[in-house]
Amino acid sequence: MPKPETRVSDAERDKVVEILTRAVGEGRLTLEEFEERLSGVLAAATHAELVPFTADLPEAVAPDVVELRSRASALKRTGRWVVPRRLVVEAQESSVKLDFTAAAVATPTVEVQLEVRSCAVTLVLPRGASASVDDIEMVASSAKTTVPDAGGLHVVVHGRMKASRLRVRYQRRFLRWRW
Repeated sequence: MPKPETRVSDAERDKVVEILTRAVGEGRLTLEEFEERLSGVLAAATHAELVPFTADLPEAVAPDVVELRSRASALKRTGRWVVPRRLVVEAQESSVKLDFTAAAVATPTVEVQLEVRSCAVTLVLPRGASASVDDIEMVASSAKTTVPDAGGLHVVVHGRMKASRLRVRYQRRFLRWRW
């Protein structure tokens, strides 16, 4: 993080302008507010002068679609990560683990599209979440969910699995350990 008194580059101003433009597109700012903030950003000389223009806007905006690809390797998303509305997972001869327990989920429903061959896929959901695995085309594969229907986050899994295994479960706990 740069010091507040350091001077701002044109690239840093452009990033702030992109944030403001996205906020207008999402309806978070009116056109008058946008014009006012835009003129202030373009006139800003230091980082401290840029902070007030984006202080009341959300930090990270989840992308609409994220594609994850893996071939003969391990693909993991654990800890704090931003979950989009739709995840596309394409994998061959891999292990895939998507842990949603500490993730920042932007929408109440997450769509996971699987295109996997010879893979082990594990989805770890937070307590109170639910999942639907009914719309998967399987060839020599298995899908098992130990997650009951409940409120909160809902994960919809669909796509194709060939010679693969899908497990949807809650986080396991023993004393202080979690996996």
